[in-house]
Amino acid sequence: MKLILTTEVSGLGAPGDVVEVKDGYGRNYLIPRGFAIRWTRGAETQIASIKKARGAREIRDLGSAKEVAGRLGALKVRLTTRAGDSGRLFGSVTTGDIADAVKAAGGPQLDRRRIVIDNAIKSVGTHKVSVRLHPEVAATIDVEVVGA
Repeated sequence: MKLILTTEVSGLGAPGDVVEVKDGYGRNYLIPRGFAIRWTRGAETQIASIKKARGAREIRDLGSAKEVAGRLGALKVRLTTRAGDSGRLFGSVTTGDIADAVKAAGGPQLDRRRIVIDNAIKSVGTHKVSVRLHPEVAATIDVEVVGA
């Protein structure tokens, strides 16, 4: 089955890419969740608009990705959230929370889908989070979670 990706799918491709997948994977997972649309000749115009939108928000090249990675490495990100007396959070810290905290700390606007949290952040303290800026560049941010 030939599909056009509308969002980034890990291990498959980026928005606007035309991919060939098994029928069941496309029909039962990608299309119902809005990750892809069926490929047709008329969809070529949609591919162009998706790629144009992706280019507007994506970091342009490897050099600028390395520059942003340097800025992120020097950034002090502090996130205040509700926590119990033992230091355990009520809930957990999400990638959207981290993207907002980076922006509030004076960093660049990050796409929450590019932030990778290895282990769920459910306690106060300093945690390491990686950000995929470019296929060849990933930055590491130290996020300090403080209980309120």
